[in-house]
Amino acid sequence: MNLEKLDLLAKSDPILEKIISEIPAPEVVSTHNVFHDLMSCVIEQQIHYRSTKGIFRKLLDKARLSELNLENFAHFEEHALQDVKLSMNKQETISDILEFWSRNQVDWERLDEIEVKKELSSIKGIGKWTIDMILLYTLRGPDIFPVDDYHLKQIMVSLYGLDPQVGLKSRMIEISTTWQNHKSLAVLYLPAWKAHHRNRG
Repeated sequence: MNLEKLDLLAKSDPILEKIISEIPAPEVVSTHNVFHDLMSCVIEQQIHYRSTKGIFRKLLDKARLSELNLENFAHFEEHALQDVKLSMNKQETISDILEFWSRNQVDWERLDEIEVKKELSSIKGIGKWTIDMILLYTLRGPDIFPVDDYHLKQIMVSLYGLDPQVGLKSRMIEISTTWQNHKSLAVLYLPAWKAHHRNRG
């Protein structure tokens, strides 16, 4: 963990300073597999790193797969996915992801944030929240603030005393500007803090 980044965050935000002093630095081991994580978001409505239900992981185990890719998706669909009731919209999004991957070879790690957003938003059914999750957890972008994330909203309302009914998004963005270009690290600390206190309770 970059101690200079931690020091800058702590100095910029007294609430984060307290959190940083209380809990271990959060670590996320990325798959670096955008296809895998997109499917996780679509099927489970949660990227698998953050999932508490573990639906996606259970499906992978059922199909005896450790990681999903275009080549083994048919096997996954036959041995696990066919037993899951998905909405028509989700089925269409999965089809569109498969079509995108079959037609494009993208080196995601070489793209900047704007390019990633452009590529992923071209897939029907992939919205801003999903793209933010991929940028934050899969591609480990340093300055990602998923303002539309439900869990992040809850945590910031609690920690910063925000009114969920009045200007919540604008207040969240205002707070995030104090984190400068280290927003991703700050965002990772917030759910880690919540999990830490939940486990202690």
